[in-house]
Amino acid sequence: LTQEEKSAVMNVARFNVSQNAPDTAVPSSTRCVLIASGKGGVGKSTVSVNIACALAKTGAKVGLLDCDIYGPDIPMMMGLGGQPEQITVDGKPRLVPKEAHGVKTMSVGYLIEDGQPVMWRGPMLHRALEQFLQDVEWGELDYLLIDMPPGTGDAQLSVAQLVPLTGIVVVTMPQEVSLTDVRRAMGMAVEVKTPVLGVIENMTGEMFGKGGGEQIANAFDAPFLGSVPLQVELRKGGDAGVPTFVSEPDGPIGTMFSDIAGKIA
Repeated sequence: LTQEEKSAVMNVARFNVSQNAPDTAVPSSTRCVLIASGKGGVGKSTVSVNIACALAKTGAKVGLLDCDIYGPDIPMMMGLGGQPEQITVDGKPRLVPKEAHGVKTMSVGYLIEDGQPVMWRGPMLHRALEQFLQDVEWGELDYLLIDMPPGTGDAQLSVAQLVPLTGIVVVTMPQEVSLTDVRRAMGMAVEVKTPVLGVIENMTGEMFGKGGGEQIANAFDAPFLGSVPLQVELRKGGDAGVPTFVSEPDGPIGTMFSDIAGKIA
């Protein structure tokens, strides 16, 4: 990075990154799972928070990393905000993940003011993701779910380089306009040599149709993890910071996410 770019990263993050950070602060035993899609607006973050909470309820130690640097939604969906605590570990600065519903989380949304745009070029984005994996005190984790932005670009390549991936979960909507982009996400899994743990079809119903997720799963010989119907409860839970799995774990949606989380596990 140029000095100007380094300064921009530090000013936005307000965190003095250690120049001698380890390769990763994520324990080697952690299962690192990307939640991805080639298309925006398919509900990756909604799926991510509900699966994370479902895994945590089983007693697993779960982290959720928001890698959507330009549109971080995890803080709102988990009911969290404010600057994360900074501590020193072995003489090096570390950020402490913010926790809710039994899930440790980290997001650039904690490090910028509400409404402040993040206008970073590729190298700056890579450094921010590197910081989240090197300079966050995650502690012992069974699972680290990584909520990815749309597309198959800089963020996806950076994460694949920075941490050993256990697998990728692909989220799609049923209609063809979504499936076209999701095929690229499936191709990305092949390129980064990471198995597809399964496909989730989100927003199934009369408006967007059904069956597209299962079609994609069959075409790529990947497991089909299930369909999540388009329900107002999911939207309300995201807005309120209480994922539907948390508010209604035994309801139809909660049971569905519990089943999907079990298949991923």
